[in-house]
Amino acid sequence: MTAAYGQVPTTPMDTKAEGKSKKIDYFDLPCPIPYEEIQREAFMSLKPELFEGLRFDFTKGLNQKFALSHSVAMGPTELPSQSSETIKIPTAHYEFGANFIDPKLMLVGRVMTDGRLNARLKCDLTDKLTLKGNAQLTSEPHMSHGMATFDYKGSDYRAQLQMGNGALFGASYIQSVTPHLSLGGEVFWAGQHRKSGIGIATRYNTDKMVATAQVASTGMIALSFVQKVSEKVSLATDFMYNYLSKEVTSSVGYDYILRQCRLRGKIDSNGCTSAFLEERLNMGLNFILSAEIDHRKKDYKFGFGLTVGE
Repeated sequence: MTAAYGQVPTTPMDTKAEGKSKKIDYFDLPCPIPYEEIQREAFMSLKPELFEGLRFDFTKGLNQKFALSHSVAMGPTELPSQSSETIKIPTAHYEFGANFIDPKLMLVGRVMTDGRLNARLKCDLTDKLTLKGNAQLTSEPHMSHGMATFDYKGSDYRAQLQMGNGALFGASYIQSVTPHLSLGGEVFWAGQHRKSGIGIATRYNTDKMVATAQVASTGMIALSFVQKVSEKVSLATDFMYNYLSKEVTSSVGYDYILRQCRLRGKIDSNGCTSAFLEERLNMGLNFILSAEIDHRKKDYKFGFGLTVGE
């Protein structure tokens, strides 16, 4: 009937031809993630916050923007040793924190019993310019430090400028080249140690995978790959090589997200195996299990904890 009215019916071959002939609009590319976070997916899957001993975290919201937090940790602390055996001493500490979270301002502070003070700041100066800051103050000489970062978010690029104590300066830039590929670079200067360096990186991401590569003049070469098997399961691997010290490490792991829990685990080339479980028992109540086995050092770590509050 359509042919009788002079209309040509669309065939599957015509649809494929239209898909192939569709051009990329290079003036409408997505904004990439910050340069320092290009390995974000691999980092989240392969490097959870492992701990040993007991941990208890409690967060109480006073209103919609302000909350107080309490944290107690008990467990051994490793001491540096010349021997291959690991030396540990039992330790315990308490941490008090305050959080202020607003759509354009975030302030986070932590005070520990050993006298350390940690602070973080994130402030949206404009719709495209963000100020980030972090600092640690301690009674130990020459151990306090601070860092300020200005992050500018363009339509298809990001630029960052960093300044820290010890005459530390750094800058990075990352640009979307295609809808899936982004390229970037960084430079830094540590005036206190008289060291400088440059680095380049690339990131390719789709709905099913993320691949990254980094090279720096400090000798570091880092590769990572994350494959999303399904909505709940992801597999990840990374490879790091330092061509100055000739050290090589690689690891492979998984990230399994269920309805009430998240399980992450990995094994690396040094013979170290780890697993991290977060299970939601109830609204605002999470149970945490952490385990790590280092076969080469014969070091075994196990931890469990509770997190109360959102």
